[in-house]
Amino acid sequence: MTEDTTPPATDLDDFLGVKPQKPWRKWAVRGGIALSLIIILLLLARCFGGSEEPNYSTREVRRGDLTVTVSATGNLKPVNQVDVGSEQSGKITQVYVDVNDRVTKGQKLAELDIRRLLDTITQNQAQVASADAGVAQAEAGAALARATLERQESVFKISGGRVPSKTELDSARANYRQALAAVRSAQAQTQVSRAQLSTAQTNLSIAQIVSPVTGVVLSRDIEPGQTVAASFNAPVLFTIAEDLTQMEVEVSVDEADVGQVKDGQSATFTVDAFPGRSFPAMVTRVNVGSNAASSASTTTTTSTTGTVVAYTAVLSLDNADEMLRPGMTATASIVTKQLANALLVPNAALRFTPSQGSAKSGGITSSLMGPPRRGNRATREVSFGAGSRQTVYVMGEDGKPQAVEVTVGDSDGSRTAITGGDLKEGMKVITGQLAAGQSAPAEDQADTAGDKRGQGKPPAGNGMAPAAPSPAGNAAAVAPGRSAAENAQAADKERMNGMTPDQRRAYFDSLPPAQKAEMQKQGARASSGAAAANAE
Repeated sequence: MTEDTTPPATDLDDFLGVKPQKPWRKWAVRGGIALSLIIILLLLARCFGGSEEPNYSTREVRRGDLTVTVSATGNLKPVNQVDVGSEQSGKITQVYVDVNDRVTKGQKLAELDIRRLLDTITQNQAQVASADAGVAQAEAGAALARATLERQESVFKISGGRVPSKTELDSARANYRQALAAVRSAQAQTQVSRAQLSTAQTNLSIAQIVSPVTGVVLSRDIEPGQTVAASFNAPVLFTIAEDLTQMEVEVSVDEADVGQVKDGQSATFTVDAFPGRSFPAMVTRVNVGSNAASSASTTTTTSTTGTVVAYTAVLSLDNADEMLRPGMTATASIVTKQLANALLVPNAALRFTPSQGSAKSGGITSSLMGPPRRGNRATREVSFGAGSRQTVYVMGEDGKPQAVEVTVGDSDGSRTAITGGDLKEGMKVITGQLAAGQSAPAEDQADTAGDKRGQGKPPAGNGMAPAAPSPAGNAAAVAPGRSAAENAQAADKERMNGMTPDQRRAYFDSLPPAQKAEMQKQGARASSGAAAANAE
């Protein structure tokens, strides 16, 4: 029987000087090969299976009226507002009116302590009486000196110049002149005393603070017992608005827009106290001087300081019902230009740029990179300066975007007038690229000609330019018993609910500034309401 001399496997590996092979390694190699085959098959399928055609939202180019406005904010103020102070120092003894009281011109508002003033008047009256007595005494002395002089002159003439002596006659004449001077001095002292009395009486009269105008008391800054110290600047005790039926709005117009604002232009404005309602006004003055203000912005890495230059414009308005109050914050839209029958396109069409994948599809590179991302690539930042050349895109016969060069005119923030180029009425311009599988929303033509919101008139209500709701959301958006502005806001909400985040951002950017501000206010109110509900 022969002995088996074959060494074990481990001894053989040691003998050959190799590491033993682990069992899982061969399965890893097989799995890697299989995964590579799957990836190759997927790439081939994408290369030869074609790619999904992008889908676009469009708007029809139409003619209509365009109203160009400039937005500005400011505060309401009375046409004539008077600060009532005190020229006299003293202690307040009586206050006769309060805030919101209506007063008439000359009506007593408050009164100072007048006891010292009365004593001063009594003293001055006595001084006047003494001065009058001094005048009488001086006049009597002058009369006596005159009589003496006349008698001596008569004797001198009768005696032929022998008596009285020339010295005595000269002395009589000098005495008379002194008596006349004493009369004039006494009369001057009387005038001084009377002036002092008049000053004391004036001080007594201004110790009673009266209203200089007929109006409404806006503020009262004194209480009985308070001491008033009058100096070079009289302290303000009351503020009175002369007439609240006629008011003004002082707004700050940005330096980029001030060249468009002129006297006589119409405007509308809104206030937070009355949401959904607009008030008419008219530009009556645009200040030549600026009211520059410094502004600073700080981040974690940089700090920037700049100067914001604005110009004050005054808008006059009728406030017959006195609904508006001084100090209210107003957001005004000043109509600077109105165009009739202009060729209009939405601003979203001027910002749109087709993605690279929409011009040409297929190929290894596009398969590896995948479909183009929607949103950011489909928009671009452009300047809508009047007279500039821009590019819009229309759907070509091959179903792909086709560029059209145009010359743009004025813009109202959401629509722009086309003044030149090959764009024609009835063409459909592309306003955005839709996400995969998303259907195009109904065309929003509420901001073109034929809309039922006024056709070129200044926006009513809250100053917003609401978009027409889609058919799906029309029933929910338009409800009886609500105002047109509320229906428009509901329509905007319905329409944005069916959009992707990128589309909502593009739609929000295309809105007028006033509508953006209103939507931001609504969002802030909704957020605060939700926070309060969660807290409860």
